[in-house]
Amino acid sequence: MAPLLVAVEEARRQDRLRHLCATVVLLALALLSGWVAQVQPETLWTHGGRFFGYFDRLLTLEAGAHAGQRVWMDPAEWLWGLQHWLALLGDTLLMAYVGTVLGAAGGFLLGLLSAANITRGAALRWVVKRVLEFCRTVPEIVFALVFVIAFGLGPLPGVLAIALHTIGALGKQLTEIVENIDLKPVEGAVAAGAGWSAMARFAVVPQVLPGFTGYALLRFEVNLRGAAVLGFVGAGGIGQELIEAIRKFYYNDVAALLLLIILSVMVIDTATGALRRRLLEGRA
Repeated sequence: MAPLLVAVEEARRQDRLRHLCATVVLLALALLSGWVAQVQPETLWTHGGRFFGYFDRLLTLEAGAHAGQRVWMDPAEWLWGLQHWLALLGDTLLMAYVGTVLGAAGGFLLGLLSAANITRGAALRWVVKRVLEFCRTVPEIVFALVFVIAFGLGPLPGVLAIALHTIGALGKQLTEIVENIDLKPVEGAVAAGAGWSAMARFAVVPQVLPGFTGYALLRFEVNLRGAAVLGFVGAGGIGQELIEAIRKFYYNDVAALLLLIILSVMVIDTATGALRRRLLEGRA
């Protein structure tokens, strides 16, 4: 019994030593990364108050009968441009929606073509995977800048940028889903003489559609936030109004626009979360 206890204690000691070494290495890497990135803790400590001071100014009325008080003391003064801002928010929602739908359609097709268990052409799979990698590697804002140069200011560059990035993200996710499906229906369809499209339609799509829909709903939430940011480069929507207010130091307008964006994301997050739960319950 004694040798066994000694062995257990030795194993625990070695385990603690490994954890200690891993902690030391991670801490050293973190310090090295901070040094390379020129992170200066004294600067954060000295000027960190400016961050909170900025938000304090956002929430302080600059004009009107209640100037100097909090913005919610005079909602009419604070939300003076609500009608116009809601129209821009609608543009942002439509950008995210259309971009998600287009991206989901393209990602679904390319995801099927890049799955090794249903697409036998190695060259085709390689090309499709590289296309998906390109679409999800290039940031949306870079796509938006290119499309703004090509098509001018407005929602179209934002829609195209969101669609391309969504193709890459959802295409990769669908590939992972397809490569883990039950292959018996696929083998049965092929044995019955079905072509690739018929096999995918009747043997693959029913298995992957609920999971893919859940990912697409999640992507819509991500794209809504992305659509707001794309306005910073002239891609339309409420983000364009937000960056204009930031540049002109319209602090109260910035606070109102941020509030609208946050509330819209919360509503979309709640709604899509409920839909995803229903999809998962339906699969169970």
